[in-house]
Amino acid sequence: MPETIEIQLKKGVLGLCVLALLHRADSYAYEIASRLSDAIGMGEGTIYPLMRRMQSDGLVETYLVESSAGPSRKYYRLTPAGRTAFEAQSAEWSAFARSVDAVVADTAIQSTPEPTGAAQ
Repeated sequence: MPETIEIQLKKGVLGLCVLALLHRADSYAYEIASRLSDAIGMGEGTIYPLMRRMQSDGLVETYLVESSAGPSRKYYRLTPAGRTAFEAQSAEWSAFARSVDAVVADTAIQSTPEPTGAAQ
């Protein structure tokens, strides 16, 4: 069964969303997954492979934080390359979203039916 456009869009922007969250503050994977689940409905299972890939690509690095309530947590933070990637992807997303909005808005305007029986 083909994926819906919504799923494809979510997968396409997931990396940018993670970069955006980490641009604001360091975080651990479960917290990132929870925030993305609330915001765009992405499941936790998609985050962990993405975080590993982003680490191997040099976009994020990890460090451990002691926890009084259990084991240490692995936190993620952007590397300089991650900050550069966020800025570039954010700019690309903004330009792309404006272009899509313009096309969709133009299509909606063109497909609006003309009023019939209007008084002259």
